[in-house]
Amino acid sequence: MQTQTTPTAPQPQTTGRSLEHPRREEIRLEDVLHALSEPMRMRVVRTLAEEPGELSCSVFDLPVSKSTTTHHFRVLRECGVINQIYRGTAKMNALRRDDLDALFPGLLDSVLAAAALQEGRLGGDRG
Repeated sequence: MQTQTTPTAPQPQTTGRSLEHPRREEIRLEDVLHALSEPMRMRVVRTLAEEPGELSCSVFDLPVSKSTTTHHFRVLRECGVINQIYRGTAKMNALRRDDLDALFPGLLDSVLAAAALQEGRLGGDRG
């Protein structure tokens, strides 16, 4: 009797480059507010809110060092404000709008509107 083997589907390669994100139910209001209180992080969130889909970290031209930029993205990710995923060598970023709107209805829209009003009132750099 001959044994038949069934071909197996190729397994996805794990690169060890996955990033930790809080589950929706772990996101806390005080952490989100802390993340949004810093002008450079607010600039990132405003940019992500204006663009559909994901944006690479290289799109953001923040007037801080690369290590500080990395820190700001990490804070946003760990607080549940953004999702980050590696696509090849690029780290892509997306706003977790669905999660934030489900947990804190109207918060993100209110904060974004207030930031736009402040920019109009104070002028200058987007913060």
